[in-house]
Amino acid sequence: MKSLESKGIQPDEIVNVFETPPSRERLEEIVARSGLDIQKFFNVSGEVYREMRLKEKLPGMSDAEKLDLLASNGRLIRRPIVFDGERVTVGYKEDEYERVWNDGGR
Repeated sequence: MKSLESKGIQPDEIVNVFETPPSRERLEEIVARSGLDIQKFFNVSGEVYREMRLKEKLPGMSDAEKLDLLASNGRLIRRPIVFDGERVTVGYKEDEYERVWNDGGR
């Protein structure tokens, strides 16, 4: 949040994905806009990811199955996801935030 605020960006909405995971449709939109592989949206260091042994299972799953899985449990989602309807960042990397969000949100 501090990084975004320093660039003059105030979020319209903050969603706690643990409590309210995005819908499958919303995730599909975000993934499509991001241009990233859906794998980038998984919290690979999370406990649920490890417990479900997803490192072994995900390669054999379709993107549709992966979207359903992400929508079913917010703890599987890599955070933060910042989405303004066009641009997307997943996880926090300062250089990525600078590149994507350097113009005050537009």
